[in-house]
Amino acid sequence: MSKQAKKIGLLIGQEWEWPEAFMKAVNESKANVTAELVKLGGTFMDDKCDYNVIIDRISHEIPYYRSYLKYASIQGTYIINNPYTWSADSKFVSTVLVNKLGLRSPKTVVLPNKQVDRDVTPSTFRNLEYPMNWQAIIDYVGVPAIFKDNLARGRRGVHRVHNVDELIQRYDESSTRTKILQQIIESDQHIHSFVIGQEKVLSLHYSIKHGRYQQNILANDSAIGKKLAEDALRITKAYHYDINMVEFVIKDDIAYVINGTFPAPDIDQTLMTEEQFNWFVAEIAALAIARAERPLTQDGMFMRQDASD
Repeated sequence: MSKQAKKIGLLIGQEWEWPEAFMKAVNESKANVTAELVKLGGTFMDDKCDYNVIIDRISHEIPYYRSYLKYASIQGTYIINNPYTWSADSKFVSTVLVNKLGLRSPKTVVLPNKQVDRDVTPSTFRNLEYPMNWQAIIDYVGVPAIFKDNLARGRRGVHRVHNVDELIQRYDESSTRTKILQQIIESDQHIHSFVIGQEKVLSLHYSIKHGRYQQNILANDSAIGKKLAEDALRITKAYHYDINMVEFVIKDDIAYVINGTFPAPDIDQTLMTEEQFNWFVAEIAALAIARAERPLTQDGMFMRQDASD
């Protein structure tokens, strides 16, 4: 009797090109491993999770999926990327970590929520200074600056502000979202370094003008390529992410990390060449198969046992 195949599940949103290619690569490999889309319709607390590995591409948008992934992790499924770490991640925290690692990043300020989605009284906010020193915030970051969500990805809710009045206007519109104000590093050199398995790095030049990656790949053995690859690996290993994208800008030959973590980077042939796309398919398939065949310990907040507790 043949040994039962290991199972890899995919949690995805509207993307299809990469998931289809990934599942084909896994299912046609010589490994005794299969890949399929995860199907959910409510999760019972004592259900058994059938997957050895789940690749998460959408739980940052769908809270139920994040709950399911934490359940699956407790059941022993290896999650790419760790849902506990991802839940704790944010743009501001990423910026702080980048600075702690000795790398350069834009000056950033996280702001108190304009509103909160629960019943509160004035005494709830007794730790907050009011009014905020808006001028000091502007002076620290500089203008123009980017006002954006601390958690959301992409361009949603992103605005440029040029003075205190514009900052206050955008802040008053922010509702319950946690916002940050961030220094703009003006540059036409944008490089995205993709890290797979905390080992492989592919650095691509991103053209803002054309909205896609350029054909040439930044060699990891070039001076700038080596530094960016090393920096991207340091950040990714600090988070223990299996898949991550680190976004750099280069200004006056200095690299700035403007986005330290992107655990579900876009993988699409409208953005990249066929060669680049195929690299992602092959490397992530190899990573997922390896994690299914040779499981690693993956700590979650409920899985650790500490003798001091």
